Amino acid sequence: MNKEILESELQFKAVRSSGAGGQNVNKVSSKVELTFDLEASSGLSDEEKERLKQTIGNRLTKEHSLLLQCDESRSQHKNKDLVIQRFFEVIEAGLIVPKKRKATRIPKAVVKKRLMKKSIRSEKKANRKPPTID
Repeated sequence: MNKEILESELQFKAVRSSGAGGQNVNKVSSKVELTFDLEASSGLSDEEKERLKQTIGNRLTKEHSLLLQCDESRSQHKNKDLVIQRFFEVIEAGLIVPKKRKATRIPKAVVKKRLMKKSIRSEKKANRKPPTID
C-alpha cells in the first residue's frame, strides 16, 4: 500500500452541510465527500484489492467505489483532513490479515473435575427429595 499514490487518487467534493447552523450554513459548503475507486487504484496490489473487497465489501458501491463523508467541523479544510484520516483507517483495518486459530483440546483433568462437580450437585439435589418407600 502506497499512501502517496492513494492520496493522489482520492476525489473530493464539497457540499452544504445538513442540520442546524444559522445563516452561515446556507452559504458555506463545509461538508466534504471523499470518493475512492478501488478497481482503478494503482496504489494497491491485486491481492490487497481482493482482500478489501472481502473485508469492506459492504461499504463499497456496485462500481467498487468507497464513499466517505465528514461534516464534524465548520471548516472545510479540517473536514478534508478528517475524512482522509478516516479513509486510511478503513483501508488499514481492511488489509489486516487475521491470525489462524489454533485448535486446542480440553485437558482431561478439567473434564474430570467438571464431571465430579456435576455428580456432587446432582447428589445434593437428589438428597433434598423425600425418600421413596418400596
